[in-house]
Amino acid sequence: MLVREAMTGEVRWYSPDTPIQEVARVMRDEGIGCVPIGENDRLVGMITDRDITCRGVAAGERLDALTCRAVMSPGIFFCFEDQTLEQALGQMQERQVHHLPVLSPQKRMTGLISLGDIALKAESSILAPLAKIAARDAERHLQAA
Repeated sequence: MLVREAMTGEVRWYSPDTPIQEVARVMRDEGIGCVPIGENDRLVGMITDRDITCRGVAAGERLDALTCRAVMSPGIFFCFEDQTLEQALGQMQERQVHHLPVLSPQKRMTGLISLGDIALKAESSILAPLAKIAARDAERHLQAA
């Protein structure tokens, strides 16, 4: 199965200058764990719920004064929509991430794929248990950091 068949499309970007409280509300209301951050039509970072917790709350920052730029993870890891789920899962496991932006062959962001997407779409294949193992391993890695 290809990434384009399992990804979540129509993903909303946020500016690096968007207040972090706004992004946190969207994540809560939509039940999502990360959002892409873009500037000048380019993907420049990602924000996860963990970024907000560790770089904002735990650092003692005033959340009403923080923007996405202050807590986002720069340096984007991504996959392409024509890659297989096995390839995307391998990238996630290698980089210890739960989400990857999905790019078209023209390097335009077309969606996001998560370990959960892979587990749901591939539940009848060998990938479902692998996605669950990768999620558990990534969580352990993050807790140890």
